[in-house]
Amino acid sequence: MKIIKSNFGDHFAAYVTSDSFAPTLFLGDALTVLKELPEAAIDFCMTSPPYWSKREYHNGGIGLEESHEEYLENLVAVFAQVKRVLKLQGSFWLNIGDTYLNKRLLGIPWRVALTLMDKQGWVLRNSVIWNKIKGGLDNTNDRLGNVHEHVFHFVKNSGDYYYNADAIRSSPGHAKVVNGAIVSATGVRGVRYKRQIELSTALSPQEKKSALHALDEMLKKISLGEISDFRMIIRGQQRATHSDSERVSGRARELKEHGYYFLKYHPKGSKPSDVWDILPEDTQKRNGHFAPYPEDLCKIPLLATCPPEGVVLDPFCGTGTTLSVAQHFPRKSVGIDVSEEYLHFTEKRCHRLL
Repeated sequence: MKIIKSNFGDHFAAYVTSDSFAPTLFLGDALTVLKELPEAAIDFCMTSPPYWSKREYHNGGIGLEESHEEYLENLVAVFAQVKRVLKLQGSFWLNIGDTYLNKRLLGIPWRVALTLMDKQGWVLRNSVIWNKIKGGLDNTNDRLGNVHEHVFHFVKNSGDYYYNADAIRSSPGHAKVVNGAIVSATGVRGVRYKRQIELSTALSPQEKKSALHALDEMLKKISLGEISDFRMIIRGQQRATHSDSERVSGRARELKEHGYYFLKYHPKGSKPSDVWDILPEDTQKRNGHFAPYPEDLCKIPLLATCPPEGVVLDPFCGTGTTLSVAQHFPRKSVGIDVSEEYLHFTEKRCHRLL
């Protein structure tokens, strides 16, 4: 592992064909370096660029512009190059914070996101809220404290991008047998649903017969491990989820036509939601860097949207959080930064994982 200062395209080509999972580090501003990399060569990009007017980073660079409009212009120029080097099936995850100016919250994250969608054609798949749980000291007395940041998931092509939901599912609970009856992980055994069906005045006799049979089949799937849990929605007992309108909701139509439907839980567990509770503490003691984001913030995006043989990019790598996570799993990774000091820190940090 060494810090590269020139001929970035040649070094990149050599690296991606090598056997090494140690990150390769490029010294330079992101826009210049990215222009030397080949088109459609990166599988996954995740970054947290310098926030505008928040702090002074080493060696200047993006974040020190005179206006937030200029900051936005410089930032999206970099992301245009990210889109060029990203494969068609690739994903781009962006963590970015907001800024106040003259007591006005500028909405920087959404200004960036909307520009990327409207001007560059990115497809936004998720807007994640990172709840930092513990906010920093806030002495203001005329607004609420800020304890969240945005993480956006962009793709180039909405119909064909890599996504492995099973890689990020939580471990499901297991069904058990109690007094000869199948009981789901959350205690569902079908007795309450059976009683509601039998006593229903909203279901016809044929609908009751069909619902009871379907309930038995669902309990069998629990026992076989085909699903981990379920909920049953019965006409006249529970409301249709999301919408009662048959025009906009297939589940509402199913409830009207059959008298019931099921919500089935995946046997491999549930996917994470779009609100992440992750502490921002500097657990690696990176005293030389003022805006390190936690490794846990990178794990879900990388596991879900970067194939095992994929190449990871962070164009504002700082002290190497994205690269460290990539190396751990392991994936090849490329980091770019204008600060040689930060790249030396990343070099030492990732060398400890070898």
